[in-house]
Amino acid sequence: MTNSLAPDFVHRFEPGPDPAAPPLLLLHGTGGDEADLLPLGRALSPGSALLSPRGPVLENGMPRFFRRLAEGVFDEADVRRRAADLAAFVAQARVAYGLAAPVAVGFSNGANIAAATLLLHPEALAGAVLLRAMVPLAEAPPADLVGRPVLLLSGAFDPIVPAENAERLAAGLERAGARVTHTVNPAGHGLSQADLSAAGPWLARNFGR
Repeated sequence: MTNSLAPDFVHRFEPGPDPAAPPLLLLHGTGGDEADLLPLGRALSPGSALLSPRGPVLENGMPRFFRRLAEGVFDEADVRRRAADLAAFVAQARVAYGLAAPVAVGFSNGANIAAATLLLHPEALAGAVLLRAMVPLAEAPPADLVGRPVLLLSGAFDPIVPAENAERLAAGLERAGARVTHTVNPAGHGLSQADLSAAGPWLARNFGR
């Protein structure tokens, strides 16, 4: 179903056939929308409820979850504001749809807002699959992510996310206490079969389904 719990978040919600499966919060990349990652979510965890918002920021007509100043240069004040908005949306959706805290599955810009939300509002998410994520904030706030599972999937040939940046993100999440698995697949910035092959079993091991 397509709906809007809050003015800034048009979204899709698909109930899950397995109540024991973790709800997934699907966060698209630049230019995607609320339908973009539904097939990925269903492939990763067939029994899960899927909650998929559309990014409320437009860049040249393309939806995003926060503003950027240039390629790889984020408007960090906007990152903080939009992460708070996303956490509030998740809280609303959990009440409206009767959901447990979801696992974020984010790609590119969606992975970056998921990482920011983990660090700024850790109560909003049970964990995350971060596909091609970068460090969202130069000064990471202190966060308590003790025991929170996070899968970071990077591309060895990614022209957008430097390897050092992804490694810094993994290290920052680990310092906050998250149980981070960082895998570098032989891929560019786009998603690959290797990502699907890694993320599905990781979700099953860490959250059951």
